[in-house]
Amino acid sequence: MRTLVQEAVAERLRRAGDETVRLYVAACAERMAPLFVGLRAGTGGREVDLDFCVESVHALWCADRPLADASDRVGVLEQFPELQPREEGISDIAETYTFFAALVLRHALLANRSGSAEDGVSCGHAALTATGMLDQNVGGGAFRAEEERLQLLSVSGDVAGLWEASVRAGRERLRAVLSRTARPPQRFAR
Repeated sequence: MRTLVQEAVAERLRRAGDETVRLYVAACAERMAPLFVGLRAGTGGREVDLDFCVESVHALWCADRPLADASDRVGVLEQFPELQPREEGISDIAETYTFFAALVLRHALLANRSGSAEDGVSCGHAALTATGMLDQNVGGGAFRAEEERLQLLSVSGDVAGLWEASVRAGRERLRAVLSRTARPPQRFAR
């Protein structure tokens, strides 16, 4: 399968090693998490899932070692409704972006556990797919270009400001999606 991840990023992931892979996927998950949390906030019965998502993304930033419970977290995440097969597919805006946010987190947890560049590339590919769709759905968007820039920064070796930039990018994505839905913005702690 051809991936959307820039070859320079994929090559650096392959050469740099486990810690770089874990940092890269933590940043990808950070940028996508607001879509899940913001679009699911206020949905009855999802409080535990929201906490799980926030806690998992936070834990991913400890990139110097794999999470001891990464496999367990993948198992929990795979039970989320967003990752369950659907005969009718996904057509709702909020459903689309919460699916991609959960998928990115799943790939991030897998990459964190394995340290595999290929798992990292899958994570980045899912984030780029989501941001490309967001560009198509929001006139004049530059979300995919920003994701590409931040993915390159994630593997550059100089990651000063990466967390802050990832938080900002995630919030901008949520604002853009909320502008396309009838739902009012939900407040969430982060």
